[in-house]
Amino acid sequence: MPAANAYAVHAPTDRFQPFSFDRREPNPNDVAIAIRYCGVCHSDLHTARSEWGGTRYPCVPGHEIVGEVTAVGDAVTRFQPGDIVGVGCMVDSCLSCASCREGLEQYCEVGFTGTYNGPTQDSGDNSYGGYSDRIVVREEFVLHIRHREEQLAAVAPLLCAGITTWSPLRHWKIGPGKKVGVVGIGGLGHMGLKLAHALGAHVVAFTTSPDKKQDALALGADEVVVSRNPDEMNAHAGSFDFILNTVAAPHDLDAFLTLLKRDGTMAMVGAPAEPHPSPAIFNFVLKRRSLAGSLIGGIKETQEMLDFCAEHDIVSDIEMIAMQDIDEAYDRMLRGDVKYRFVIDTATIGEAS
Repeated sequence: MPAANAYAVHAPTDRFQPFSFDRREPNPNDVAIAIRYCGVCHSDLHTARSEWGGTRYPCVPGHEIVGEVTAVGDAVTRFQPGDIVGVGCMVDSCLSCASCREGLEQYCEVGFTGTYNGPTQDSGDNSYGGYSDRIVVREEFVLHIRHREEQLAAVAPLLCAGITTWSPLRHWKIGPGKKVGVVGIGGLGHMGLKLAHALGAHVVAFTTSPDKKQDALALGADEVVVSRNPDEMNAHAGSFDFILNTVAAPHDLDAFLTLLKRDGTMAMVGAPAEPHPSPAIFNFVLKRRSLAGSLIGGIKETQEMLDFCAEHDIVSDIEMIAMQDIDEAYDRMLRGDVKYRFVIDTATIGEAS
């Protein structure tokens, strides 16, 4: 295949630079995709700057990919050239362990291959993501996109922000009759609000900023609580079936654990670079509450989420950027200056380089 054009960082403190590399020729079970849009995830920033450690440089981030199929291998049966497809956070796994057989490839016991920052299953090489103009992915990790053409850019963040919030909502059986809290109104939180609302739950948004109240209501919240206001928090003590915590910064978990009912669960999906303060044990034992975590989602449930969103006309709220603006976007993301997800128009990669 022709060389892929991309943007990469070569060290934690580097700015992004043009970068070219060779994608593999499609194997019999591979799908070749021309990338049209790629969302910008906070995980991209953490990885590019090696805040979680283990970054393999050069690093080409991007795991919220929407594009068009350009070629398929001889053994591919579910896709054909011209199809609009998505690629999320994984491009491979062992497909044979217990988790993979259950459709939970994100918990692969061998370790899944991330769309970027490898290592690949076969050679152990680094994998390069969606800040590029093309990608080749095995059929099992490619997803059908059924949204309208004019929605495709805003579909891209569903491949991470959407499935990261959908998976725990479905696992804990959120629907009518459930009271659900969503902590944080950002890239993940705004999708949590939309999806929990569409699933029929009574949804309460938690924010530190009173200025975000109207935004949260517009996104699907039935109520909004300013978490810095003790009276507003105390009014909801012991009343939640489930809380989805999307905040990617260390904070006091006890303030939210006390809002859960007996047997209620708070699931963590935000991943801060530094640990949270340890919660008090009595907030668990006195009400049999649970503190849990959830990692993206499997391919089957990601397709389920995409189809649900297409049926209910759900997409992310986005701001489109050119590839050459990615460093500024990272700086703005750190300041919380985006509503609510940046998406790269990959047609600008050639212009930028």
